[in-house]
Amino acid sequence: MPNIIRLIAGFALLGGAVALFIFGFWPWGIVAILIGLIVLVTYFFNENMLLAQWFLRKDNMPKAKMFLNRITDYESQLIKVQHGYYNLLIGLIESRTAPMQSEKYFKKSLALGMQMDHNIALAKLSLAGIAMAKRNKREATMYLAEAKKADKGKLLADQIKQMKEQMGMMDKQQQVRYR
Repeated sequence: MPNIIRLIAGFALLGGAVALFIFGFWPWGIVAILIGLIVLVTYFFNENMLLAQWFLRKDNMPKAKMFLNRITDYESQLIKVQHGYYNLLIGLIESRTAPMQSEKYFKKSLALGMQMDHNIALAKLSLAGIAMAKRNKREATMYLAEAKKADKGKLLADQIKQMKEQMGMMDKQQQVRYR
């Protein structure tokens, strides 16, 4: 459902609730307010995005992808703040099946912008992993440094440390090959 319809429906329900209160139908007015608030909240938090995130946490990729596929035109169905998060979720799902194709989604999510620093760090960490898979050490090092800077809450500190260790092992493997 487009966002403008959500806003119109939410405010119409709230207006109807006020009318119900005026005419003395208090229980129905309370129900109308609750439904109106739920409709207005879905303007800011799309239900398909919330369900996709939940299934992503449960490691159920097919269902997460199913809910993200319900969003046919993310530019009209989501508010601007959610565009980056939508691309991040698609990138995370694609990284399980086709890691090299997920790079464009991570870059697009960073270009569109995200508000939470740990999500920016997650996108940059994923881009560092893709750069390592391409054997591009300079780009991987750059993305790791940016991810470490963006991870202010130290939520991804272990993953960043593991990635640095893997990068060190990548150097040792190249030295062994050339001998």
